[in-house]
Amino acid sequence: MPFTPNPAHLDAVIALPFGRMGLFCTDEWVLRLEYLPPDTPLIAPTTPLCRAVAMQLRAYGGDPAYRFDLPLAAAGTAFQRRVWALLQQIPQGQTRTYGDAALQLHSAARAVGQACAANPFAPVVPCHRIVAQGGLGGFAHSTAQDGYLLGIKRWLLQHEASSQSARRHA
Repeated sequence: MPFTPNPAHLDAVIALPFGRMGLFCTDEWVLRLEYLPPDTPLIAPTTPLCRAVAMQLRAYGGDPAYRFDLPLAAAGTAFQRRVWALLQQIPQGQTRTYGDAALQLHSAARAVGQACAANPFAPVVPCHRIVAQGGLGGFAHSTAQDGYLLGIKRWLLQHEASSQSARRHA
């Protein structure tokens, strides 16, 4: 069943090249970023932090080498935080498999996938860089090959790969 956002709980909904994103912020912290269905109504950011988050996400949408500088709230279990730290070590334009990440973390591929799906800060914490051994894998709790969420994962990976290729040929 697709996610239906409750606009009363969103601080902003912005349009990005890959789709809509919901922003959840306090005055000091980014609480969560969430990929939303393409027909989700836009909600302009009204707080300084939400405007900064929107600006940085748009900058990344134009340049995948953009480096985020956002105050992310503490979140997740100890294991999830280990997975998310590993994700941030994967260079832009590269991927790792769930199995490779699991070996590095002395865990199981399924546990890595669940931690990736629970990531509240994508694409700032780039869970799209983890793929299945034989293909794309899931994304944000979705495995529907024709769904908007895997479309976002495809876009993010292509966006970063095309940037890497352009830099190699420059």
